[in-house]
Amino acid sequence: MKVIFTCGGTAGHVNPALALAGYMRERDPSAEILFVGAERGLERDLIAHTEYPFRSVNISSFHRSLKPKELRHNLISAKNLLHAKRQADTILDEFRPDLIVGTGGYASYPVVKYGAKRGIPAAVHESNIVPGLTTRELENYAQRVMVGFEDCRAHYRHPDKVVVTGTPVRGDFFTQTKAEAKKKLGLDDGRPLVVSFWGSLGAGAMNRMMAEFLALEAAHEPFHHIHGVGTISWEAMQSELAERGVDLAAHPSLDVREYIYDMADVMRAADLVLSRAGASTIAELTALGVPAILVPSPNVTNHHQEKNANVLGDHGAALVLAQEGLDGKRLFAAAAEILHDGARRAEMEQNMASLGVRDATERIYETVMSLAK
Repeated sequence: MKVIFTCGGTAGHVNPALALAGYMRERDPSAEILFVGAERGLERDLIAHTEYPFRSVNISSFHRSLKPKELRHNLISAKNLLHAKRQADTILDEFRPDLIVGTGGYASYPVVKYGAKRGIPAAVHESNIVPGLTTRELENYAQRVMVGFEDCRAHYRHPDKVVVTGTPVRGDFFTQTKAEAKKKLGLDDGRPLVVSFWGSLGAGAMNRMMAEFLALEAAHEPFHHIHGVGTISWEAMQSELAERGVDLAAHPSLDVREYIYDMADVMRAADLVLSRAGASTIAELTALGVPAILVPSPNVTNHHQEKNANVLGDHGAALVLAQEGLDGKRLFAAAAEILHDGARRAEMEQNMASLGVRDATERIYETVMSLAK
């Protein structure tokens, strides 16, 4: 079995492909796997840390703007698309795959499209609730479109192609119970745990709010809190906390880190998560059944995060707040209200878990293998 995985743009597109590739190798060690992505994309670096070979296509994104600068960018992208077809054809001729799996990002477009035109079985996986431009364009070519939730089906022209598989979550998220994770972290004194992280896009604005949030917590330390600041805002956070008179050494319940390296332990122990609404985060929250307060990033194309968050909000699994007009005091009040209301928190946990798919990798594997057979 020879399989091409093609993806790129964000880790949220690459990680599901890596999860499936690893599972496929477990089931069939002889499987030949090739990753294809953009020449200058994030995927090149991510795949470089794995055992899989990587080939590239010279392709770039299209911008939704009529500004002269953006129009020039789109002209270059259109030219790159012609080159990408030739590069994709070369890769297909040389590797001769039995199956093609695209997991999002514009880099997946030429390989899936031109492979499917040759009659090679092809499937795409969409992590976001609403399909991105690449997935919409590939819907006519792929034999299956795999999505995270049943709510996604309504956004496709060919709902008969849609299969609800969920989005893969790392296996180490499920190796322990919540109680075991709390004990491992030394947070088993009965107080709930808040976990917060905002990524790099917009992290500055959210971290300023978190400085106010942490200062309010410091007065009484009503719950444990692990906050991942991110490299970009790390120094600014130190200054913000100092200006507010918060000495973290005097408040052991407030664990402020540049990066949360033990995310599997931290997320498993969490009683409430404060975060953006990226596809990977949504998959983790639903798989673990952790209530959340989501503040979608206003900087994401096509408002994907807002749409992701609203599905969880509509199901009563998360509280969705807009970044505009939000401050640390309001965010703290919202978190405290959920954490002090046991019945509401339990209902949110149940609603979140009802949306989760823990065996997403297996479901995706069965779906794509059915095409290969």
